[in-house]
Amino acid sequence: MKIRFFKYQGAGNDFVMLDERNIRYDLDQAQIAKICNRHFGVGADGLILLRQDEQADFRMVYYNADGRESTMCGNGGRCIAQFAYDLQVVKSSDMTFFAIDGLHHAKILDHAVALQMVDVGEVQKYPTHYFLNTGSPHHVAFVEALDELDVKTKGKQIRYGAPYFENGSNVNFVEIQDNILVIRTYERGVEDETLACGTGVTAAAIVAYEQQLITDLPIKVKALGGNLEVNFEKVNQTYRKVWLTGLAKFVFEGIIDLNNEN
Repeated sequence: MKIRFFKYQGAGNDFVMLDERNIRYDLDQAQIAKICNRHFGVGADGLILLRQDEQADFRMVYYNADGRESTMCGNGGRCIAQFAYDLQVVKSSDMTFFAIDGLHHAKILDHAVALQMVDVGEVQKYPTHYFLNTGSPHHVAFVEALDELDVKTKGKQIRYGAPYFENGSNVNFVEIQDNILVIRTYERGVEDETLACGTGVTAAAIVAYEQQLITDLPIKVKALGGNLEVNFEKVNQTYRKVWLTGLAKFVFEGIIDLNNEN
């Protein structure tokens, strides 16, 4: 089976995009993992399907690099918004789409894509870290000497440890430098450090604001793959109108033959 694909990246978080509006490929977990494999496939942190939707401009279905359908991906959401705009699925720079965590709004800006994330009503505080769900579960820990941290080893220990175990959690290590959040993230499903994580950036920004470590909005965040901004408003104990903004760009397109053995 030959499949036409499109490659996009948002702050270094890279995704394979498939247009399934008029055709369903019915890919299984092994096929998706093969496409995302950086040695035997296209290579990506995840695969995203763009499908038709009766109530919104389109629907996003997201799979991690291990081939399993996963929870919301913030940078993936920004990339699919740019993808839909490039395909002229939407004629306006403002759009709506459904993902696994509900309805999202997105905007194509001059040099960035902005995505409205889910409302966040609870930030759990623990002695060593914070936990919250921004469409995906996130463990957030503030550290020193972030650039020296073995993120893959430490992140894997936390991701599989108590209380997360098999379901796991994304793990974010954060350091504040000159009123900017610097972040490194271990992503479940990829099972490695990624260059950026949109829901993780959002989680870190909310925690920093909740703890009054940064009080100026929007909050600027520096990931390994690029810079992002998070804006929101806090009403009582709920974070609403949460927007994640940054670059989302087309990289290349091509055809992959899944019948090839390797």
